[in-house]
Amino acid sequence: MRALGRWLLLLLLALAGLQLFFVLRIALMHAVMPESTSFQRSQAWQILMRHGQLPWRQEPVALSAIHTRVQRAVLASEDAAFTQHQGIWWQSLESAWEKNAKAKAQAEKRAQRQPDKPVTVKIVGGSTITQQLAKNLFLSGERTLLRKAQEAFITLVLEACLSKQRILEIYLNQVEWGEGVFGIEAAAQHYFRKSADRLSAWESARLAVMLPRPRYFEKLPQSAYLAQRAETIMARMNDVVLP
Repeated sequence: MRALGRWLLLLLLALAGLQLFFVLRIALMHAVMPESTSFQRSQAWQILMRHGQLPWRQEPVALSAIHTRVQRAVLASEDAAFTQHQGIWWQSLESAWEKNAKAKAQAEKRAQRQPDKPVTVKIVGGSTITQQLAKNLFLSGERTLLRKAQEAFITLVLEACLSKQRILEIYLNQVEWGEGVFGIEAAAQHYFRKSADRLSAWESARLAVMLPRPRYFEKLPQSAYLAQRAETIMARMNDVVLP
């Protein structure tokens, strides 16, 4: 029993040390932009394995160098309540859970009617921008309760240590916009051959719509969904409150 107690104590100390590491890393981000994220390093390895080389574009810029049209478009698409929550928007999570449960039930019914046909379920996310940043910075993409609990902790630390403006700035500079394309400046140059402070409202909305599945939409530049959804985001942009 004593040996088990020592192992449990060591485990708790290791867990506490990991949380302290996250807190210190995040506190440093108040002044220093992270050079890379866990998600980026994972993607870099996959790209290298697929192509034998590492095509990579990322050009960090200050939030002031990112046009407010871009900021509004991303918030309208990804997290319209960004300035209202403290990192986790419970109403959005509840809505996503209900939609996913309904989609799963419908998929099970289709599987019963057509057992020989593969059935896919489209999972809807309810994560805020802060939650997305927490996951990308430090965590893997696995869907487990432990990982979600760690994400929640990091999310709360981000909100406690950094301003909303800084969280949005880091997110826009680190988020993926295509294979090997990270950050809004690289995305603006890659897709429109211009800087992020010169993007039009339509261009901003189009980039924002790509965010849930950037590598998928990168291969479908003429997608009707992209165009239609971009129009919807443009209509919502002026209602968004910037931090």
